[in-house]
Order: sequence, then structure tokens, then C-alpha cells
Amino acid sequence: MAARFVLIVVCTSCLSTWAGEPEIVIGSLNPDLFEGARLLQAGKDAEGIRRTLLGLESATSAKDEEVALSNLCAGYTNIGDYETALKYCDIVLARNDKSWRAYNSKALIYIFTRQYEKAEIELLKGEAINPRARSIKIARAMFLDATQPVEPAIEIDDRKSKVIN
Repeated sequence: MAARFVLIVVCTSCLSTWAGEPEIVIGSLNPDLFEGARLLQAGKDAEGIRRTLLGLESATSAKDEEVALSNLCAGYTNIGDYETALKYCDIVLARNDKSWRAYNSKALIYIFTRQYEKAEIELLKGEAINPRARSIKIARAMFLDATQPVEPAIEIDDRKSKVIN
């Protein structure tokens, strides 16, 4: 995969900063959801997805469900299963059209698959909701690197010239 950068939300129903950057909450009411997020952050995507799916099945609140769905979007993006990832992102956005994390994940999927017009649309939506989010800024930088690569400004003249004594 071109890059491994997807936001994983590590929180459950006791999240107090939903609109900001993710916060780790110790002592989750949903241990599968918590452990799934921890595993995804550690790069153990297959096991993280499995535990997150279990956490989704036992979710007791809409917020826990949204966290699980968002993490599944990110987890499937990490393993390159973009079709499944988009499905989970779209479910999150159908429930909460202010989920900048889902827009960020969708933008990354479109960057990875070179669908730059779609990536730009998702980035703009995410930036409108949370313009200071570090992950949105990184996704924007990845987008710009892909669509507007920097040309080297230095030209090296490596011709050999005869030295006169």
C-alpha cells in the first residue's frame, strides 16, 4: 500500500471531545471496541477489525456504533479493502454527516486509488468541519503531493571542464 495513515478513533460512549482529535479513554464499557481500536493503532489490522466487529455487535449506544463503524472504515482502508472501507464510511456519514473522520478516510481511499477529484471533495467536507485536525492536514499534504508534485529547482552541471594551470 502506498502509505499507512488512517485515523483510528479510540473511544467509547464516554468521549468528551468528539469534534476534536481522538482521545484514549481507559476502562471502556465495550472492551472489544476498545481493544479493536488499540490493535488497529498498533498496526494489527486483521485482529483489530475482528475485535471491532465484535464491539459493534455489542455496542450499547449510537456513539459506540459510530466509533466502531468509523474504525472499521479506517481498518479496512489500512488493509487495502477500499470497497468495504467505503461501505462503512458511508454508513457513518448516513448517521452523522458531520463526521470529519469518515470524510478523511474517504479522501485517503480516493488518494490511494488516484481518484483525485473525489478526494478533493471529501477533503473539503472534512476541512469545513474540523480544519485544524492533524489527520486532515496530513491527508491534504498527501493529496497535494500526488496532484502537484514539486519539481526540483536545482540543476546540476556535471560536465567536466578542463582546468588550466
